[in-house]
Amino acid sequence: MPTLRRRILDLLPRLNINVTNVEPGAALLTRRGGYRITRVGPRSWLVRRGKDGFADQISRMAGKSPKKWSSVALGPSARLFLDGRLGDEDEFQMHKAAQDYMGARHVAALLRHHQVNCVFDVGANIGQYGRRLRQHGYRGRIVSFEPVSATAEKLRRVAEDDPEWWVYPYALGREERVDTINVVYGSMSSILDPTMFGNERYKRFRNTRPEEIDVRRLDSLMDEALKGIDEPRPYLKLDTQGYDLEAFAGAGVWKSEFVGLQSEVALMRIYEGMPRMTEAIETYEAEGFEITGMYPVTREETTGRVLEFDCVMTRADALPA
Repeated sequence: MPTLRRRILDLLPRLNINVTNVEPGAALLTRRGGYRITRVGPRSWLVRRGKDGFADQISRMAGKSPKKWSSVALGPSARLFLDGRLGDEDEFQMHKAAQDYMGARHVAALLRHHQVNCVFDVGANIGQYGRRLRQHGYRGRIVSFEPVSATAEKLRRVAEDDPEWWVYPYALGREERVDTINVVYGSMSSILDPTMFGNERYKRFRNTRPEEIDVRRLDSLMDEALKGIDEPRPYLKLDTQGYDLEAFAGAGVWKSEFVGLQSEVALMRIYEGMPRMTEAIETYEAEGFEITGMYPVTREETTGRVLEFDCVMTRADALPA
């Protein structure tokens, strides 16, 4: 049963008060329309529409000394607050969380600016990307593709109460066929086999199982997926564990209809046959897409080198009139 404290905190949003859990046992209360707080690491918060004195309030709520805090302005309406006692591990986690957060905000802003009304979420897993789109204010259609049967069922449950979130249990590729996917725990299942580097880095590759899946061409599904949208402005997100260019090839003549795309591009090959970053970007640029942002997805902790980037791109000629 929820505690009295928890019931009170759950009631406050109805009274136009934001509740932000800062740490276990500590919550920050702010009036709506004032500050918005986003945790971006174990000892760091991003505060929008913040003021310098606000660090003291965060510190008191977290039980920390204000003198240990520092803040960095991120534009006229946001500040990043950092606990000065960040260790190396905390620092690394903060970088990852901050990059993820800023990447998601960049995509959300791009979707608004280009008036996107349908996002194709290829390699959806259990809907993490779709949920983040909704959290950042996107209300248009989401069309998700996830071929692993158990994962697709979890995705359906996530999307079932959202009438504008459609789920297809397919992989996408250059040709339509039945194929086998290597099912891996988490979000790394792939049609491709892991490389020696992939096997050494990810122990989960040692425990995989094959599953037969349907592979479809994206262009064979576009008319159905855009049904009911009067003036489609689609956006393509690819996260297929080394298979992005194959899925992109299957879009055929529809490639020029996407106002933007994002794709995981690799500096280190985790899967056999996956393209390197330069090849992937050259392919997308040849179709008229240009880079608007690069955000690290995975980084090697020991060396600091980036293994994969989320590459966000758009078409300069696709701006709305």
